[in-house]
Amino acid sequence: MSLTLEEVRHIAELAKLGLTPEEEERFRDQLSAILDYFARLQEVDTSAIPATATVLPTRNVMRDDEVQPSLSREDALANAPDAADGQFRVQAVLE
Repeated sequence: MSLTLEEVRHIAELAKLGLTPEEEERFRDQLSAILDYFARLQEVDTSAIPATATVLPTRNVMRDDEVQPSLSREDALANAPDAADGQFRVQAVLE
């Protein structure tokens, strides 16, 4: 599947990329090759292969939740550049 330069420009616009004409041509060739490869993969008969999410056994790598003491308010604010009334003080980001 060969992409047109207009399609490459549209993709670049969606990705907020500013491409030179040389880059547009290079990416057109590269993206077209990738799409051609996917088309070849679509031709492979996978009807006898069961759907799998992973080939590795799943295991939980998370630790159990355990209640632990947290920082005191004073410790949490100790290195804050600006604090007031027991709270972090930051510049307003909204008007």
